[in-house]
Amino acid sequence: MIKSMTGFGRGEHIGKYKHVIAEMKAVNHRYSDVLIKLPRQYTLIEERIKRSVLDCISRGRIEVYLRFEDTGKKEKEVQVDKELALAYYKALKELATITETPLDIGVEDLAELPDVLNIEEQQENLEEIWEDVAPALQQALEILLEMREIEGAKLKRDLQEHLLILHKLHNKIEEKSPQVVDNYREKLHKRLQEILDTDQVDENRLALEVALFADKCSIDEELVRLNSHLAQFKQTLDEDNPVGRKLDFLIQEMNREVNTIGSKANDLDITQQVVEMKSEIEKLREQVQNIE
Repeated sequence: MIKSMTGFGRGEHIGKYKHVIAEMKAVNHRYSDVLIKLPRQYTLIEERIKRSVLDCISRGRIEVYLRFEDTGKKEKEVQVDKELALAYYKALKELATITETPLDIGVEDLAELPDVLNIEEQQENLEEIWEDVAPALQQALEILLEMREIEGAKLKRDLQEHLLILHKLHNKIEEKSPQVVDNYREKLHKRLQEILDTDQVDENRLALEVALFADKCSIDEELVRLNSHLAQFKQTLDEDNPVGRKLDFLIQEMNREVNTIGSKANDLDITQQVVEMKSEIEKLREQVQNIE
């Protein structure tokens, strides 16, 4: 199935720990490139996200954006800096001795001193976070792939239309090609009669010149190869695997054969057909750049 490289998908999941919103945008790219944007504390799951995308998409530039919101209260712990509390107590005791004042300090007083008590949030478990990320990511991927398939179907229909035009142009050139040598023979015969001012022309010499011309302007091999490329292109459109690179290669080969036909044909009508073929091939090339 032909798939476009462009598309957009959005997924959302409210999990046990996080409310996750995943958005994906895919654009054309010669190779596969995944760009992921998410909060720094979750970078350890970046590779998982990348693998999930590349398991489904083989070509294109895919930008993944993830947003997180807490769905529950974070567990907190109170940490006691025992060494600091003891240092405070010793310092206060020494100060009381120096100033000859009674030391009247309780635990509450020590707790109020700077940095004796610290409230820390428990570190998030990335495995648990991934459980909330995965459903949102999968939903965004499915929507993105569906859009790429819909666009791919449109591209396929358009490519088939251009391919049909190329087949018709190929057939016209194939029908015209044998006439080129006959026309050349008639023109050469007439020209020799005019130059020699006689109806008698050396048929052997004429046949040799015509044979040399026929060999020089023969496009039979190019037409056969071009027809093969067109058939391969049509067949490739029905393959299930990603075919963008293969189609691009076939277009290069088509263009090469058409250019050779144009340079060898030595006929105005064929030249005009060649110009039209090159125009259609360019339209194919532009569309193929959008295919995975």
